[in-house]
Amino acid sequence: MWAPARMSLSAHSAPRPLDRLGVVAMIVICLSWGFNQVATKLALPELGPITQVSARSIVGAAALLLYAWRARPELFRSDGTLVPGLVAGLMFTLEFIAIFVAVKMTTASSAILFFYAAPFFVALGAALWLPGEKARPRQWLGMALAFAGVAAGLLRSTAGSSLSGDLLALLAAAIWGATTILIKTTRLARADPVKTLLYQIVTAALISPGLAYAAGEVWPARISLGVGINLVYQSVWVVALTYPLWFWLLRRYRAAELSAFTFSTPIVGVFAGWLTLGESLTPGFLAALALVAGGILLVNWPQRAAA
Repeated sequence: MWAPARMSLSAHSAPRPLDRLGVVAMIVICLSWGFNQVATKLALPELGPITQVSARSIVGAAALLLYAWRARPELFRSDGTLVPGLVAGLMFTLEFIAIFVAVKMTTASSAILFFYAAPFFVALGAALWLPGEKARPRQWLGMALAFAGVAAGLLRSTAGSSLSGDLLALLAAAIWGATTILIKTTRLARADPVKTLLYQIVTAALISPGLAYAAGEVWPARISLGVGINLVYQSVWVVALTYPLWFWLLRRYRAAELSAFTFSTPIVGVFAGWLTLGESLTPGFLAALALVAGGILLVNWPQRAAA
């Protein structure tokens, strides 16, 4: 499995092919995730990047803990996943701090382009550490295209972008990929995906407020209605609703078919930045986007089932 997922991809029953419900749900998820970095950029004048990570993590953790306490009490039982779960939570926290700070330093479009190169790192890590998931020729071609797109993106110059911000977004993608490999090579591979998500969100909620304070970020005395709605979108909709929805889809449908949809997320995000923030889209940047999206599609394209 080559999706940039943060969880075990095993299911309790045989996964089914995508149907209309799965397609609609994936469209909603890709649209939601594509707009996330744009939402971060819009809130920056009032809320620092690490403060945003704190707010969305705290609200998301509270919602997920309430759900687990009421509907899934078995998630709190000891199953030997505490140590890898905490490590995954720390990596998750660092990943989102890196991408949120990157959005502050560069354009939202650039941050999205480099952040969603994560499948390249997942595929590379799987080739090195997961013998049962060696890349096929099509996937190596996809990784080459994604790498070429990242290189082209770093070399191009666009108004408002910065090399340091672009590299920080790429670092966030690498941490995302490393987290996926960690999950797939530890006891978390057999854990309930909601429990894995809880480790990550709760760890971020506990650590990020202190990091925001250490970075000198201060929670404002009041926030505007627009930023308040923005935070609800990031914390309740994206974290507390679309993340569990993604995990539910992975347990119900074929993971590779779902993951093929992820190529559209950076495309949505880049054009959201253009429409909402007025960010420029040069021919070179669009070429880089096409290479990254095409690479993600090839890496994640479902393998034809054996007869």
